[in-house]
Amino acid sequence: MKRVVITGAGTINALGHNVADTLAAMAEGRCGIGPLDIRDVDRLSVKIGGQVTGYDERIHFNRQQIALYDRFTQFALLAAGQAIEQSGLEFSGELAARSGVVLGTSGGGLTTQDENYRAVYEEGKNRVHPFVVPKLMNNAAASHVSMQWNLKGPSFTVATACASSNHAMGQAFTMIRSGMATAMVTGGSESMLCFGGVKAWEGLRVMSKDACRPFSATRNGMVQGEGAGVFVFEEMAHAKARGAEILAEVIGFAMTSDAADIVMPSKQGAARAITGAMQDARIDKTSVGYINAHGTGTAANDKTECAAVADAFGAHADDLMISSTKSMHGHLIGGTGAVELLACIMALRDGVIAPTIGYEEDDPECALDVVPNVAREASVDVALSNAFAFGGLNAVLALRKV
Repeated sequence: MKRVVITGAGTINALGHNVADTLAAMAEGRCGIGPLDIRDVDRLSVKIGGQVTGYDERIHFNRQQIALYDRFTQFALLAAGQAIEQSGLEFSGELAARSGVVLGTSGGGLTTQDENYRAVYEEGKNRVHPFVVPKLMNNAAASHVSMQWNLKGPSFTVATACASSNHAMGQAFTMIRSGMATAMVTGGSESMLCFGGVKAWEGLRVMSKDACRPFSATRNGMVQGEGAGVFVFEEMAHAKARGAEILAEVIGFAMTSDAADIVMPSKQGAARAITGAMQDARIDKTSVGYINAHGTGTAANDKTECAAVADAFGAHADDLMISSTKSMHGHLIGGTGAVELLACIMALRDGVIAPTIGYEEDDPECALDVVPNVAREASVDVALSNAFAFGGLNAVLALRKV
């Protein structure tokens, strides 16, 4: 089997418009969650989110592109551009044919849907823009990335709610490892912070009105975010042959289904995914030093995840560091795992463990080292990234220092 490494990374999210700014914010424990600046926010009971601020689409795209690119597609293109530039790859000839795109999203062009439903039902318009369908479809971001950079290999979108990015990156990993592809552009993107998107989530009664406090006894729900994280995964031999900088090695991936409940998580399903990723990576559990948790800040998710970690690691669970960066950038739903993978890379490369901010009070059902409030310096050789989605769909990635 081929070995797989990460040679490029890009992002835009509530913490920063690039990787450097995002990692600096994570290391400082800075919160990107704040008041929402969206239409009809006064009609919402939840008025906060991890919104991308200081963003003007007109700086990055022309009128024709804006007419065709939903906000989630714009984010994906910007993050992909950063990742590909860092990788130094140019996709032409055989490399173009053996390189593709797998991106995750849950809502796809939800902002476009929201705008056009409003136009038709609220404003009474009888026509919509001819590009509405290609703008809102979930595969729009992956397709535009493939066209922009001449990626002619396997290209598609994965939609598994909150695990979409991890599932997408896992597919990219397995395709390179099996020899199907040489390089893959992969990650996820989401932009659900519009009136309809937030209003729908309000109905679930899992949203906090003030802050995201994962693992804290005072937690009262999740906070939505938006943005994208995109990476270049590449066959290690190919990367080394061209002298590429390697950010980390992807060494394992597993996915499971709870097959139990559409919204309530299962300890057994999550634990099997964690254990499966370590088995796939052929590592001992004691080699894992850090886990970027799914850690949404809901009562059910946090305690279930902690129980799953305890089951998967046994006594070693007490020696692990596990943190949730959703406390800083919010829950990007289908794009969240990709932004969170940056925290794993920071732990491996820089020896900096991103904190779980907003932590106020110990919860006996979350009795693990959750790196509360302040980042920590520590040497880590292996990190896991957890993603557990509505529908009981779980995906865990394992990364190793290079």
